[in-house]
Amino acid sequence: MNRIKFLLLVSATAAIPLMGQFPADVVRSVISIDRTDVRPGEQVILQADINIEPGWHIYSSDISGLGPVPSHFELDDSTKVSAVGPFQEPASKRVWDKGFEIEVGWHSGNLKVRQALALAGDLPAGPMLLEGHLAYMACTETMCLSPTYQRFSFQLQVGEGPIRDAYAFRPAKPALSAITGLEGTELQRAVLEGLWSFLLLSMGMGLVALLTPCVFPMIPITVSFFLKQGESGEIPPLKAAGLYGIGIVVIYSLLGVLLALTLGATGANQLASSPWINLFLAGLFVYFALSLFGMYEIQLPSRLRQFSLAQEARAGLLGIFFMALTFTLTSFTCTIPFVGLLLVAASQGHYLWPAIGMIAYSITFALPFFLLALFPQYLARLPKSGGWMNSVKVVMGFLELAAAFKFISNSDLVWGWGFFNHQLVLASWTVLLLLTGFYLLGKIQLPHDSELDRISVSRLLSSGAFLILGLLLGAGLAGQKIPGLVEAYLPPRVSEEDAGVVLGNQLENLHWFEEYDEALAQAKSLNLPIFLDVTGYTCTNCRWMEANIFTKQAVAERLRQFVLLRLYTDGGDNFREKQRFVVERFGTAALPFYAILAPDGSEIVRFPGMTTDHQEFTAFLDKGMRSFLQAIGD
Repeated sequence: MNRIKFLLLVSATAAIPLMGQFPADVVRSVISIDRTDVRPGEQVILQADINIEPGWHIYSSDISGLGPVPSHFELDDSTKVSAVGPFQEPASKRVWDKGFEIEVGWHSGNLKVRQALALAGDLPAGPMLLEGHLAYMACTETMCLSPTYQRFSFQLQVGEGPIRDAYAFRPAKPALSAITGLEGTELQRAVLEGLWSFLLLSMGMGLVALLTPCVFPMIPITVSFFLKQGESGEIPPLKAAGLYGIGIVVIYSLLGVLLALTLGATGANQLASSPWINLFLAGLFVYFALSLFGMYEIQLPSRLRQFSLAQEARAGLLGIFFMALTFTLTSFTCTIPFVGLLLVAASQGHYLWPAIGMIAYSITFALPFFLLALFPQYLARLPKSGGWMNSVKVVMGFLELAAAFKFISNSDLVWGWGFFNHQLVLASWTVLLLLTGFYLLGKIQLPHDSELDRISVSRLLSSGAFLILGLLLGAGLAGQKIPGLVEAYLPPRVSEEDAGVVLGNQLENLHWFEEYDEALAQAKSLNLPIFLDVTGYTCTNCRWMEANIFTKQAVAERLRQFVLLRLYTDGGDNFREKQRFVVERFGTAALPFYAILAPDGSEIVRFPGMTTDHQEFTAFLDKGMRSFLQAIGD
């Protein structure tokens, strides 16, 4: 029945444009190619800018079986140039087509479609003609035009020699990839379903981000800062906590979008992973810690304080602003997939949805820290809070010193000093934890402490916890396994033989490539898929995955079946090129990011982010391998 309707519908409507019932150019398209100067083995992008008259539509590429002609590019000679990956198009509107009696996806209005093309590796140098057509079928809800096959022809100039730079160019997602071009993603569905769906997703992602290791260092820092704020009494607690929360939302949203517009989608990560920024944060935490120990009071110079009492309140507001900025910088080091997609969209000139998403995300992200900022201020004002509150401040000071070592090691990793390495930071943390335990027992006294005539039960238990954790980390210095959460904050272990990062005992015998072209050549020679790990030296969530998921026996066994590629996007050789490669190729700036690629470089499946479930990650690896084996079997 569908076949008869299809033939009758097309036959009856094919002649309508000739009879002048409506314009023949209901669909206008301009086909272009990103460049014509190429070399063998490189990839280019074919693009069509399509404008569809109101009341008309064309069909998406995901139509199977008998029905309307799906939109697609087709090449005349696939031996010289072949399609790589799927036909890239915006999200289609899913409807029930009454004429064809099937569910279809269609496009209306203006859109861009793209197709990545790979040139054969054995092309001879000289001119080459790239020819083919763009196919589509224009319809209204009641009638259709005959299928259109718009021809294109481009004169390419093939140069001699290998690809100039493995990261010089890779196929990109459509311009709206971060919002409307990621077919089937949760983000895309939320946008299509409307504002409230998008807001719920944004807030849900903010809650998820609170559970990631990146956030934990800011807990003691926030508590210690607002303990001091509460003792000063310069600003009412509710006002101070509110300004801190609003500061996080404004700085996180505004800075993220501005950096994306000025430095690209990875701008926020570039700032957060900057060695100078990390040294600044380390110095800031040391400064706070010494103040908490009672070495000095943080306040304005005396001349400014004498100028007006109002200056003290201004100093408090400035301190809150810096705390909000510090929070933003530390959280940017581990951008989750949701924010990574929004930043890509912002970098490509799309402002509304990224701005809404960043604000909703950061409000949820900031809310618990508003409460963390509020309660210490009230605790500091309780009667008889001086003795035990001073002990809390000192403990927080020790934790801030530990955080300072973490940020110094980030700078060390990016600059390649090799001094603040895994063992040194682990040793410093061990000493700091033991000192904290001895302090709580009264064995160490600092300037603001009073003599302990007895030790409370809570103080004894807290001391025991710090001493046990210190001894546990001390065992790590002797080669014993330490908790995976702690391992995530430590610098990665570095092999002295090849300066490569060691991810764990299960993976010691695996070789990780750190350049895309080398991994691609190996994959082609062995006919194996590539496991891509996009990571960063300063990315805590990346370290967590490496310490807790990659080392699982089931995951490690499966990784041995792949050619392993690890790309650092915040430091090391060619890291700027690697940043651009990931954003252009995969349409995200998130860390960590994982994908499985075929030996020709095309994407098979992706896993965008961190998980605490190793079985979920194992299923991702299995899916990628099954798809690859099925493809070569076909």
